[in-house]
Amino acid sequence: MKILFDYEIFSLQKYGGISRYFYELMNQFYQDHDIEIVFPLYFSHNQYIQKTPFSNHITFFPNIRFGLRNNVIKYLNRINHRQCIKTISLQNYDGFHPTFYSPYFLHLIKQKPFVITIHDMIHEIFPEYFSSNDKVSSNKKLLAEKSTKIIAVSENTKKDIIKFYGIPDDKISVIHHGCSFNKKSDESKLKLNNLPKKYLLFVGKRSLYKNFISFIKSIITLIHGFDDLHVVCAGGGKFTEEEIAVFRQNNIINRLHYYFITDSILANLYKNAIALVFPSIYEGFGMPILEAFFFGCPVALSNLSSFPEVAGKAGLYFNPFEKASIKDAVLKVIQDDKLRDDLKKEGYKQLEKYSWEKTAKATKKLYHGIF
Repeated sequence: MKILFDYEIFSLQKYGGISRYFYELMNQFYQDHDIEIVFPLYFSHNQYIQKTPFSNHITFFPNIRFGLRNNVIKYLNRINHRQCIKTISLQNYDGFHPTFYSPYFLHLIKQKPFVITIHDMIHEIFPEYFSSNDKVSSNKKLLAEKSTKIIAVSENTKKDIIKFYGIPDDKISVIHHGCSFNKKSDESKLKLNNLPKKYLLFVGKRSLYKNFISFIKSIITLIHGFDDLHVVCAGGGKFTEEEIAVFRQNNIINRLHYYFITDSILANLYKNAIALVFPSIYEGFGMPILEAFFFGCPVALSNLSSFPEVAGKAGLYFNPFEKASIKDAVLKVIQDDKLRDDLKKEGYKQLEKYSWEKTAKATKKLYHGIF
């Protein structure tokens, strides 16, 4: 079976959950002799696919930064991909799995079946956060309707797809993510300079529905009450002027720290944190949950969207709309050693349900049913 993947998400993301998902999926398939990967990527800065045997891409002007670089990369990749689809040598692929939501390929693949993975419904649930010119939602809906099959990364995402698009239940298959860390990651000897001894960890983007500022405001009294308590933010970009203003106004500027992340840095941060705090109002899945479980990091998180489904009994839940609820949960996880130990043990158990091997196996089964 020959599966064609496209360039799109690898033109847009250097790091990110969607490109991580497709990298892990293709990496599993590359080791499977029953599946041949066709991946005509020309240019990319994505870090997951560096030195992978299934990609022959080139890094586009790696030492030169300019504002429209990603747009140029995407444009050149699209030209290359269009040509690849048209060539005779690629016409015998069995099915197509686009990596994002641009419908550019619909007239090119003709009658070939394709699968679309929907990672979340953020654009539909929070349309006020996006420009009226943003086409992600309309493109996603079009591809959902035209696709042969839809993969949803959680039952909650499937429920939202049905709610917003009216897609039949039997067209959508739920296939969960896996955890990208392994035993080698756990053996990392990396030591971070100036890492606080006692800190709460926040991973990823912090704006809008991620609920970061609300989380910080909820625990200001705890930060002041514990002289050695800090908050470490991993990835998501350096602190904004708005965030720094909040830190200064509340006299906690010296308790907030930002780290640019690689897998080694992130592993170190999980290992040494009191807990991962995940106060987001909505997530399609929530990969940091599994990452924290892997490193024995307790998780305090929202009681909404996909979180209870993914974390199960291994999460300490709070209402992300109530500051008192966030504060109480964080205080418990700071003070209660037994609670942290119990959460750690439950996290290991919960993690057994997820792996990229299982993701690939379920996806391959879905392919065989339609390609």
